[in-house]
Amino acid sequence: MAKFLNTSATNFFLEELIKNAKERLILISPYLRLNDRIKELLEDKNRLKIDIRIVYGKSDLHPDEIKWMQKLDYVRLSFCKNLHAKCYMNESECIISSLNLYEFSQVNNNEMGILIRKYEDDEVFKDAYEESQRIIRISDELRISLDEIKTDKTEVESEPEVDAEPLKFNKLTTAKLALKVGLKTPELFEKLIAKGYLKLDNEKHFLTDTGKAIGGEFRTGQYGNYFLWHENIEL
Repeated sequence: MAKFLNTSATNFFLEELIKNAKERLILISPYLRLNDRIKELLEDKNRLKIDIRIVYGKSDLHPDEIKWMQKLDYVRLSFCKNLHAKCYMNESECIISSLNLYEFSQVNNNEMGILIRKYEDDEVFKDAYEESQRIIRISDELRISLDEIKTDKTEVESEPEVDAEPLKFNKLTTAKLALKVGLKTPELFEKLIAKGYLKLDNEKHFLTDTGKAIGGEFRTGQYGNYFLWHENIEL
């Protein structure tokens, strides 16, 4: 029978699932920023030559994640457009959860999920595995070949190369993002507040934890403070 998992249980069984992997490991999460404990477990599986597939779906892959993955020979990373599923599985267990593989979510958010064991729910486990394989097939596998990811003055962040062609995602100031989506800047600020990415306090805007989790950044420049957002931010 499937087992219900709260936040702490999800984190616990996720670590156990990774530790118990003997043949394969599939990690599907829209947001990807691994904590040190998960990295340590994956490094151990890499040493044991376990096949590890990681699929993510947002464009804010952190440079530290890229540098770390360069060192792992048995980790294959893929990007899946419009990914919202969160599924983690080895050859015998599967967790389907609201939890992103993102250290902020693992520490701060209230999550729920279920643990499925193959020997208890073989048909459900098989369906989850087949769907995971479908997501992997429709994803674009990335060949990580950049030694450094730098942010330049045009606020463009580089991502790993895909099939030898550079894959780039832009970060835009609030004003530039407003222009891109056809809104006035004050209107966009209202939308960002409504989504919970910003909060207004004493007529000043502040970046929320939710805003940080989706890649928003607060910067101080020559002409004052400003925010940066991914150009494909959900509004």
